[in-house]
Amino acid sequence: MPAISASAPGKIILFGEHAVVYSRPAIAVPVLQVKAKTTIVADPLAPPHSVLIDAPVIGLSSSLKDLDPDHPIRFVIQQVMQALDIVELPSVRIRLTSTIPLAAGLGSSSASSVSLARALSTFLGHPLSDESINRIAFESEKIHHGHPSGIDNTVTTYARPIFFIKNQPIEWLEVGLPMIFVISDTGQSSHTVSVVADVRRNWTAAPEKYEAWFDDIGQYAFQAKQAVKTGQLDEIGRLMTRNHELLQELDVSSPELDQLVETAICAGALGAKLSGGGRGGNSIALAQSIDQAQVIAESLKSAGAVSTLITTVPMSER
Repeated sequence: MPAISASAPGKIILFGEHAVVYSRPAIAVPVLQVKAKTTIVADPLAPPHSVLIDAPVIGLSSSLKDLDPDHPIRFVIQQVMQALDIVELPSVRIRLTSTIPLAAGLGSSSASSVSLARALSTFLGHPLSDESINRIAFESEKIHHGHPSGIDNTVTTYARPIFFIKNQPIEWLEVGLPMIFVISDTGQSSHTVSVVADVRRNWTAAPEKYEAWFDDIGQYAFQAKQAVKTGQLDEIGRLMTRNHELLQELDVSSPELDQLVETAICAGALGAKLSGGGRGGNSIALAQSIDQAQVIAESLKSAGAVSTLITTVPMSER
């Protein structure tokens, strides 16, 4: 049997991180230049039901049975088996690779779960629907992030821009003009689960203050939805910068992220903000053109970014 492979892209959040956990809207888009990939190949010479897993990006080489019961990879595999009513797997080798930086707010964990669930169900002859893949990836995100909103797994499953509100039907986001973003990595890991927990703890201690901030962030997402639809790039940039200022109020930014945001704006970006959990990871900046994006990227590297990536969100097909 030939090898079966499946992949899923990275993602960036344009508006609404953290507030989205509290049922405010958020906007996110796929980053197609980076991806997680799972390849599965039959291993007929191995003992019966031998499942070997190789995930070099996290330094993992193990048999399935030796993984902790709550390990995300084992969890996804078991969820696929349960969905297909399969008790035992054939002997296989599973290899997970990724070009998505880890702990950087680019959706590496959800993309890995999506690619694994999609590859395994296809290998077993019963490809699961996107809806089922999305559900499995969301449950896996709970292991990684504690109280996920569901936005990461949704974008990486469907690979489309979305306007997202927790526990509401998915709304595809119409893009009126191409958007060019410069993603810059601080080089510091963003531990989403701990940042989300800190925000929850602070929200519990001062709910009125935090609810007001969440409301403002949600309003920016609503305004940005219309600006994205009509191609108002200047307005999108302005709202991004205002969103970042509120994320600073939530205490989820960092001096390094603030420096990259300021540098991008000084280099001509229409707007900039952190993207993802914060306190590390990536910032994003909106550029008017590819040429300007390259200038912004060079400025960000000079300001301390360990890497940059230019990505374009294409205009929606009419």
